[in-house]
Amino acid sequence: MLIVSEKCFSPFFSVPCLEMTTKRKIIGRLVPCRCFRGEEEIVSVLDYSHCGLQQVPKEVFNFERTLEELYLDANQIEELPKQLFNCQALRKLSIPDNDLSSLPTTIASLVNLRELDISKNGIQDFPENIKCCKCLTIIEASVNPVSKLPDGFTQLLNLTQLYLNDAFLEFLPANFGRLVKLRILELRENHLKTLPNI
Repeated sequence: MLIVSEKCFSPFFSVPCLEMTTKRKIIGRLVPCRCFRGEEEIVSVLDYSHCGLQQVPKEVFNFERTLEELYLDANQIEELPKQLFNCQALRKLSIPDNDLSSLPTTIASLVNLRELDISKNGIQDFPENIKCCKCLTIIEASVNPVSKLPDGFTQLLNLTQLYLNDAFLEFLPANFGRLVKLRILELRENHLKTLPNI
């Protein structure tokens, strides 16, 4: 690997990684650059979008203490491994346009998660313990065969934006009106016949 003064350009990166005093932040693509060995690496953002992946890369788990944003858009991932949910610093998880059929109950471990994008998958429902992700402010779950939301969904009291277009929703939870911070609600192309009292 070629080292050029304070920058190292890796063929695996879409942007160069820069040295920052004794620590450095990396916005990585596929493989983190390790040109400054001996320093502590702080990887906060990883982008694996449009990589033709069938599973979450194992390299992700090397940064479970510092990873804040993970992008896995437009791959062929069918399931999320349990180890992914050890990334408790994760604030944004983006997995649209994959082949997921379910959202595992272990998502409850992501207590700092603020943004979740699972649109364009085959997810049929949310686990009841999604309620443990109390920091969630944005959920994009459009284009999934979701037929109902669990009652625990109404405990996401920080939710400000919810996108559930083109799904199979027939009704909303009775306590849906508890989501008083909700500013954007999109429910186009569903099977809703009634709405709960708000």
